[in-house]
Amino acid sequence: MSPYELAVGLRYTRARKGSGRNTFISFISLISMAGIALGVAALIVVLSVMNGFQQELRNRILAVASHIEIRGMPQLANWPEVAQVALANPRVKAAAPYVLGQAMVTAGGVNRGALVRGIDPAREDTVADIGRHMRRGALTDLKAGEFGIVLGGDLARSLGVAPGDSVVVITPQGTVTPAGTLPRLKSFKVVGVFEVGMYEFDSGLALVHLEDAQKLYRQDGVSGVRLKLDDLFAAPQVARALWQTLPAPAEVRDWTLNHANFFRAVAIEKRVMFIILTLIVAVAAFNIVSAQVMVVTDKQADIAILRTLGAAPASIMAIFIVQGALIGVIGTALGVAGGVLLALNIETVVPFIERALNVQFLDKSVYYISDLPSDLQRADVVTIAAIALGLALVATLYPAWRAARVNPAEALRYE
Repeated sequence: MSPYELAVGLRYTRARKGSGRNTFISFISLISMAGIALGVAALIVVLSVMNGFQQELRNRILAVASHIEIRGMPQLANWPEVAQVALANPRVKAAAPYVLGQAMVTAGGVNRGALVRGIDPAREDTVADIGRHMRRGALTDLKAGEFGIVLGGDLARSLGVAPGDSVVVITPQGTVTPAGTLPRLKSFKVVGVFEVGMYEFDSGLALVHLEDAQKLYRQDGVSGVRLKLDDLFAAPQVARALWQTLPAPAEVRDWTLNHANFFRAVAIEKRVMFIILTLIVAVAAFNIVSAQVMVVTDKQADIAILRTLGAAPASIMAIFIVQGALIGVIGTALGVAGGVLLALNIETVVPFIERALNVQFLDKSVYYISDLPSDLQRADVVTIAAIALGLALVATLYPAWRAARVNPAEALRYE
């Protein structure tokens, strides 16, 4: 591209018909540029929020869950041997047994269903981060034989209990008596409350000591063994390797399978939102077509003069490609700058809007989390910018082709 082609293209971009003042861009070009900027910014912000939602959801799930679970069928009587075999894998860093069962927790006439998990407090912190989310008490307050219980924050509030109060745990496994089958129940003392910020766990999970859970559910073994890896994304490969080496029949499930619906839904939503917002960018980019066609129509005399002076059709085409590409470059640059700035400050902007409007955008009982997270990734920004620039460039081709086909004799006939 020659310097004069670039200079003429820039001049056409700055020109504004009917005005003696030099402005940076025409009104139509400004609208096209603003449309691209808004579309790019929206796409960057939405993808960043989707990335942040996925990351936050994963972190909160793994604060309570584990990377891999080896489940007994129905119990693991030899869990120490299973744990030893699992720890022989170099990717496995820790193992902890657990007992899991359903129960009804009741206090003050209020009943709530919950999952009761029996844990070894000394080992639990090695496979999950729930100890970091204790609001009152600690996991070490769970002592074997004392029948203490740690409740999720929402579960404790719905029952109206606090540390020091008592709750009754009723299990579905009944006790056979001469009078018939009676539900098995046991009184527990609340020794702690945790809150991970995910409604599923905060409202439906209770933790007790492993030995107390074995007595409650009358189990000699454990329900399974939970494992923590050095890399959570290696869980599927490690799970397949462990399944082939375990000494007893067992089910091996990694975190991607246990919560597959959550992450599959987020991935699909991210893909759909990317497509929808890319269409918005495409609509904005193709506004350049109408702006360029109007410029070509308005500048036919100028094009004819350039042709008579010896300008080749390729030079005419390059001039109008420069004009349209400049609109795309500036619009994309503004959109990237605005989108990155907003994505980096979304956790400040959204609470400000919520306070100003007195609304809550995310109810954690519906959306699992109450805060709007953001995870800006460079690859997303580069991809969005490349798509926007590509669409803007494609949008300039037809008007530039029309300009190159202007017949000088026809254009100057009435001049």
